[in-house]
Amino acid sequence: MTDTPHEAIPEIHAAQTLDDLQAVKTKYVGKSGSVTKELGALGKLPPEERKARGAEINAVRQEIQAALDEREAILKRAALDARLADEAIDVTLPGLPLPAGGLHPINRVYDDLTAIYERMGYTVVEGPEVEDEHHNFEALNVPWYHPARDLQDTFWLEDGRLLRTHTSPMQVRYMVDHEPPLKIVVRGKVYRYEATDATHEAMFHQLEGLVVGDGINMADLKGTIAEMARGLYGASARVRFQPSYYPFTEPGADFAVYWDNPRGESKWLELGGCGMVHPNVFRAVDDLREAQGKSRVYEGKTGFAFGLGPERIAMLKYKIPDIRYFYANDPRVIGQFRGELG
Repeated sequence: MTDTPHEAIPEIHAAQTLDDLQAVKTKYVGKSGSVTKELGALGKLPPEERKARGAEINAVRQEIQAALDEREAILKRAALDARLADEAIDVTLPGLPLPAGGLHPINRVYDDLTAIYERMGYTVVEGPEVEDEHHNFEALNVPWYHPARDLQDTFWLEDGRLLRTHTSPMQVRYMVDHEPPLKIVVRGKVYRYEATDATHEAMFHQLEGLVVGDGINMADLKGTIAEMARGLYGASARVRFQPSYYPFTEPGADFAVYWDNPRGESKWLELGGCGMVHPNVFRAVDDLREAQGKSRVYEGKTGFAFGLGPERIAMLKYKIPDIRYFYANDPRVIGQFRGELG
């Protein structure tokens, strides 16, 4: 037994890893180690030898444990130094490049459109997405029995309000609070109970314009739409109007734009609807103003309104084939257009 430290100490010093050191520790001072066995055999010795032998074995055990602790500290420090060297960061180096974010295609189109109209002197406004039935339908010449309600069935709340089906209620709200002349564009989300497919969603966006004053006519409306088309598609863009029906305009029309697409796909693109504001809308506005103690200022005025969908413009501009791609959370869906969108 007196030679045990001489056997153990060199093995401890030779251990190159913590696992190697643990093996040496188990060999000598583990539960089945040689030193532990010696301690366990003390009970077999005569009482007069037991004390001296126990002191000798404990001295050996302490010497081995001290060598183990010292070697463990050295190996742990070496492992830490190696890790620090391997994971060292040079803070003077430039950072890793990260992919840059960008505006959503819908916001890009919104920014383009509002910039065009701001240059023409329009004020950009927004309105509530939760509306009451009067502002959303009745004040816009769409009474409860009007068939257009079936085409704009929407999401109703328990208190009788609804998610607006178009941005047009803001026409009424703005005119109630402001006197003519005025020029505004309204932007925001709208909701309809639609069957979702490549060109329809239950939630989509609109941009709506309203101009009211004295002597406003269809020529002013056509000039405004033409200026917007040139701003979007260049000086060669042309505008075509086709008669259509909207309950809040009289007369009403759909408008399309013809533009020279550099990809070689030039054609007529229908962008939205427009028309002269229906006299019943002005009458409803004055009724609301009068109920609030304000003067009736819209009877006898003329004006025009127009509306279009940014989704359609964005789909055409960025060649996105499905409206659902705009709202997909899966980056693989919209990621394929990253090169096009920048």
